[in-house]
Amino acid sequence: MKPKNLSKKIRRLEVRLQKGVKKLAKLKQKFEAAAAASAAKKKTKSAVRAREVRKKVKSSGRAEKKTAAVKRPSTVKKVKRKLNLTPERRAQLAAAMKARWAAKRAAADAATQNTSTEQGFIPGQGPQPQ
Repeated sequence: MKPKNLSKKIRRLEVRLQKGVKKLAKLKQKFEAAAAASAAKKKTKSAVRAREVRKKVKSSGRAEKKTAAVKRPSTVKKVKRKLNLTPERRAQLAAAMKARWAAKRAAADAATQNTSTEQGFIPGQGPQPQ
């Protein structure tokens, strides 16, 4: 390669590297500015919130004691979706649930009966003389 061409390539590479350094510095400045703006925004938001809380406490403090905690707005409850069931499917589900509840009650009765018979108590009999 000719020295003239090499010198041109070197010059172009130096220019490109210089642009890269400038671009990097510019991006860093933008990042710092964005971070500072974000911090300032958070600070003002928290100050506004604190001011609102103080207003609420002050206005409610006149009517109530000042020791009362600040009430948060209640969350909206989720609305239950209505299932689109046919009457046959609804009856089938109802029967299944009733069977499940009956089984659960039977298991609970059996458990209480087992514990009472282990202790020497049989339902329908009075206290046993010793």
